[in-house]
Amino acid sequence: MLLVDDQRIIGEAVRRMVAAEEGIEFHFCDDAKAALEAAEALGPTVILQDLVMPDVDGLDLVREFRANERLQDVPIIVLSAREEPTVKAEAFALGANDYIVKLPDPLELIARIRYHSRGYVALVERNAAFEALQASQRTLADDLASAANYVQSLLPPPQTLGGATADWRFIPSAELGGDIFGYHALDEHRTAFYLLDVCGHGVRAALLSVSAFNALRSEALPQTDFHDPGGVLEALNRAFPMERQNDMFFTIWYGVYDAPSRTLRWSGGGHPPAVFLAGDGAEPELLTSDGPLIGAVEGLEFEAAEVVVPPGAKLFIYSDGAFEVSRPDGSMWTFDEFVATLAGPLENREKPQENSQENRMDRLLGHIRELSARDDFSDDFSMVEVSFC
Repeated sequence: MLLVDDQRIIGEAVRRMVAAEEGIEFHFCDDAKAALEAAEALGPTVILQDLVMPDVDGLDLVREFRANERLQDVPIIVLSAREEPTVKAEAFALGANDYIVKLPDPLELIARIRYHSRGYVALVERNAAFEALQASQRTLADDLASAANYVQSLLPPPQTLGGATADWRFIPSAELGGDIFGYHALDEHRTAFYLLDVCGHGVRAALLSVSAFNALRSEALPQTDFHDPGGVLEALNRAFPMERQNDMFFTIWYGVYDAPSRTLRWSGGGHPPAVFLAGDGAEPELLTSDGPLIGAVEGLEFEAAEVVVPPGAKLFIYSDGAFEVSRPDGSMWTFDEFVATLAGPLENREKPQENSQENRMDRLLGHIRELSARDDFSDDFSMVEVSFC
């Protein structure tokens, strides 16, 4: 504690009051002009000060303590011979925490000193814990942002492969989900398209998604025919059992397009069905994903299905973050509404130099943001659009 009072006799009286008290370290300043400097050097957990002192007005000193960044939260107990209500009111208005008419009973003074000191120490500890938490959150946010940037750096550019043009939209959530997707030529005529979603969020989910993605992209699954969607999922299920992946599993949709035969074969494991449009205005067809989750149970078989692809058809592969949308009132957007929005009629928008059809993925994103009344996403938004020539 620091006592600021021009009367040494008061200083001695207070010192004797607290001398025998464990945990109270007494400091005295009899020059009000030096009080600010003394408090900065000492770092007290409570300040007692007089109001009537030569050269410096006690209320002005309270104001100076409160204006000092290092001392602004330190409790101030005014210890004064003046008991006017207006003076008390002004002292409290300027930031004093307590007001005692001197000299009080030692029991009362010690109780107030301990009370205010404990409160200040608790405040300092809470502030330190909060600052540490903020620093940890900033580090975590930086790590998630770096992981999201890394995942995005792995995604292939929009391109044309084997009679089909692929484009995509990817918006990672603040917590980073486990979405990743890709496409690549298997041979001269066949192209693989795939999107997977690891359970949970964070760096662990991203690491598993990248591992599975690399296995697909590099065709590094042993004894696997990557032209066979069911066989690919069976190989993934063997390679990534959840007991070896921190109990994490993932869903996936994997398809292979054969350009000469204009057929698309696909298989899915616990993933939302792909949306297939045979042409503008056609009713959407859901290419279902009936297989089990990848990594949940070993030794399972995955069936494949096939669809004929007419010229001008489109395929949309996506994660559940594209349709699991909550409105401000807490109600959820339905899957049927999502499909209707995605497959709805397109508008032609005239630009100064060209005519341009609106992009279905961008229209969907705009609708989701309007529906949820927010710009960010609670889960990763991932979608691949495949346009067949």
